[in-house]
Amino acid sequence: MKTFFKILIIVLIIGGIGYTMYYLWNTSREKPVIYQTKSPTTRNIIKKTVATGSVVPRKEIEIKPVVSGIISKIYIEEGDKVKKGDLIAKIRIIPNMINLNNANSRVDQAKINLQDAKRNYDRQFELLKKGVVAKADYDTYETKYEAAKEELQTALENLQLIKEGQINKKGSPTNTLVRSTISGMVLDIPVEIGNQVIEANNFNAGTTIATVADMNDMIFKGKIDETEVGKIKVGMPLILSIGAIDNEKFKAILTKISPKGVEENGAVQFEIEADVKLKSNQFLRSGYSANADIVLERADSTLAISESLLQFEGDTTTFVEVETAPQQFVKRIIKTGLSDGINIQVLSGISKKDKIKVPE
Repeated sequence: MKTFFKILIIVLIIGGIGYTMYYLWNTSREKPVIYQTKSPTTRNIIKKTVATGSVVPRKEIEIKPVVSGIISKIYIEEGDKVKKGDLIAKIRIIPNMINLNNANSRVDQAKINLQDAKRNYDRQFELLKKGVVAKADYDTYETKYEAAKEELQTALENLQLIKEGQINKKGSPTNTLVRSTISGMVLDIPVEIGNQVIEANNFNAGTTIATVADMNDMIFKGKIDETEVGKIKVGMPLILSIGAIDNEKFKAILTKISPKGVEENGAVQFEIEADVKLKSNQFLRSGYSANADIVLERADSTLAISESLLQFEGDTTTFVEVETAPQQFVKRIIKTGLSDGINIQVLSGISKKDKIKVPE
């Protein structure tokens, strides 16, 4: 029995020593490196640059009054659609006291002149009936009388215009009614009833009563860096991404590139504009921020690989390693084309069936 235990202990010791030696040998042995492979794919390669900006109406008009006064009524609300000539607001005139006083004096003077002209006219008319004066002399007084009546009428209309901003004559326009100058949508009404407004004149831009824009004709206004402006030209297609609208892209055509750049934060930026192509059921609000992808070059349905698979030798040689047998690779020089920064077009050197080594 003792002999059995002795033999068992010796066997265990020898087994332990053997296992330890095998473990140390196995751990010290270098494990073979197994390389992953990727195959070329057929895809569209698009080289593009990005411009940031916003979507705005091409035609956005500020409606301003032609007389100063106080807003007495507003006929529209923001978001309403209006046509050219539709009423926007009504203004109550606050007459200038100096002009009002001058107009009253002009009326009084015209009345005096009319009374004097009428007396002379009546006197000459009686003398004409008696045959005392010639018809030519009478005509002179009649003309003065008619001119005096016209002068009084003009003075009265001028007084009414200063007091009310309009003339009570059939068919005459009134300056107190503000009308839209274009057809479109009302974007903003910065005034309220009771606000005082100033007319547009040579010294003042005037108070804006409403902003109206044609929302069916939208453009993208953005800026592009000076390093990219030389690569674009009028007529290029743009793809707009609007932050407020998910999962929808809008097409646009570049129509303007500013000839002058503006320095912003140490970089020179050039302004660009593009026509937005809207479908019949699409609506964009003015001022939406947007990013425009400008397609510089593209290659559709072309053979491409990931740029991470490329290896370089010297300054001009580009190659990949193609698997010829399991985990056996050979160097294959390739010719590349267009790149989008992630994938690159392969013009020659490999086929779609090849398996390319992923470098460590």
